[in-house]
Amino acid sequence: MSRRPLRTGGYHLVAGGISVLWLLPIALVLVTSVRSFDDVAANGVGSLPHSFTLGNFGQAWVDGGEFQAMVNSLIVTIPAVIITLALGAISAFALSRYDLPFRRTVLLVMLAGNLLPPQILLVPVSKMAEMLGIYDSLTALIGVQIGFGLGFYTFVLYGFMRAIPNEIQQAAVIDGASPMQIFWRIILPLTRPALASLSALAFTWVFNDLLWSITVIRSDTKMPITSALLGLQGQYVSQWNVIAAGSVIAAIPTVAVFLRFQRHFVAGLALGAVK
Repeated sequence: MSRRPLRTGGYHLVAGGISVLWLLPIALVLVTSVRSFDDVAANGVGSLPHSFTLGNFGQAWVDGGEFQAMVNSLIVTIPAVIITLALGAISAFALSRYDLPFRRTVLLVMLAGNLLPPQILLVPVSKMAEMLGIYDSLTALIGVQIGFGLGFYTFVLYGFMRAIPNEIQQAAVIDGASPMQIFWRIILPLTRPALASLSALAFTWVFNDLLWSITVIRSDTKMPITSALLGLQGQYVSQWNVIAAGSVIAAIPTVAVFLRFQRHFVAGLALGAVK
């Protein structure tokens, strides 16, 4: 009993130190984004701010081309997330609720595809996009995101749907419900926490992706936000205040999505832990 306060204090001290180390780079970027170029050039990036301006955001948004890049990212992310989760939910429903032949093999093959390092697939995917005539287009990037996310989302939803009692489905069958009605009115609402969690994760992964965007897209006007940040760094190589402002702009959508789905995200994690 006498050691409990000491352990509690040590735990809070270590956890607080880790939190500070984790938040320090974020705070540095936020502070740098509202400093003037003269302030950063004269005092350094890591110094205390001596100025305050919001002009960096306008410069990154307009002159840096982040407006078009943000539009491109949303054009890619929203359809990719919706289509991938829809296909994953349908696949998971069929694999978990019906006794299909080789269903475990199919599930393992879909999951194994996500275990391959993406670096070894860059050249094949690029060549395939060229053969299909969709290279250097947002359609190619959407297809890549759907293809590489489908296996993981199916595997996660499979675990949630499999844990739903069979008696619920059997009662619906007795009442005359079709497989589509069972999926849409019973199974899908029960997996809402899992879908919300995966929606937040999928949006973050697709929106923040850099590797595939620079692999299948070449034109600067079609680049998503993460690729545009690379161009912003090349264009304003010494203006860290503009680069920091662009990074803050790029982080706003993912933060907003996480805050919107935070309650469902936590519920999905807790439900998954219980199962």
